[in-house]
This record gives sequence, structure tokens and C-alpha cells, in this order.
Amino acid sequence: MILTGHEDLRVVKTIEGIKKAFEELICEKDYEKITVKELSDRARINKKTFYTYYETLDALLAEMQVELSAGFLERVKDYSLPDDLDIVNREFFLFSAEQGLAYEKITCGGTYRAIRDEMTDQVNDESWSKSKKYKKLTFYEKRMLMEFINNAVLVSYRLWVENGKKCRLRT
Repeated sequence: MILTGHEDLRVVKTIEGIKKAFEELICEKDYEKITVKELSDRARINKKTFYTYYETLDALLAEMQVELSAGFLERVKDYSLPDDLDIVNREFFLFSAEQGLAYEKITCGGTYRAIRDEMTDQVNDESWSKSKKYKKLTFYEKRMLMEFINNAVLVSYRLWVENGKKCRLRT
């Protein structure tokens, strides 16, 4: 449940507790091994309370994906692709460095490929759809370009994380 700011304080605390517990569990284990019972226990709520706000764990994960993608898109909304690709890529690293361990695990972990792909698709659709140059490409050319860029950036990010983030990011 994405909060609007008009909810009762108890609802806000419950949602925040669910999300915090979920992020902790993502950091500890693969998504497929997380259960609603375990999440509810960690968040100190009843399973029924979880289902009041989320139909499934997948819905909670999808909401997390939307929030993360929206945060990055907000950060790069004023840049034009492909002209500002270097700046957008730098912003990806800066944005990623500001996120927590759960984001890192989702972005780097093999078991999170589906959600990572959804995040990437959402960002690509939003950011590249404004490009006149991109619109002129064939479907195949668009797909090749996106695969190349996405893989290059994600592999670079994974290597940066694996190396302990030793390369300093310039702002």
C-alpha cells in the first residue's frame, strides 16, 4: 500500500513495519524463501493484518519496485536520452549508492532477476519514450540497444559492489 499522507498514524506505522521487516528478510534470504508468516512475525503483526494491505508477497515486492523506480526516474527526469546517457548512468550509481542493502541484493542477486527486469523495463519505458532518436529505431534495434546499455550498467554496478564500492563516485 503506497501511503498518500492521509492515513491514520497506526496504518502508517503498520505499513512501515511491514516494509522494514520485508527489507530485512530480503537481506537475509532469497525472496522465494520468505513467507507471509515469517514477515508478519518480524513486523509484529497478524497475518490477517498483512493481507489487509497486500494480497501477496509479490504485491509487496512489486510496490517496492515501483517506489524504487519512481525515485530514480524523478532523479533523471530532466535529462534527455541518448544525449545525456553518461549523466543518467552516473545518476544510477549515485542513486544506487544511497539505497540500502535490500536494493543492492535486488539489483545484484540472481534470484531477483524478474523484479530487476521489471524495474529496468519501467525505467527504460519512461526515460527512453521521449527520445526522437530512439523512436526512429526498429523494434530489433531498440531491443539490442537496451540489452547492451542495461547489461553494461548492471555488470558495472555488480562489479563495483563486489569490489566493496572502492571506486569513488564523483558528484
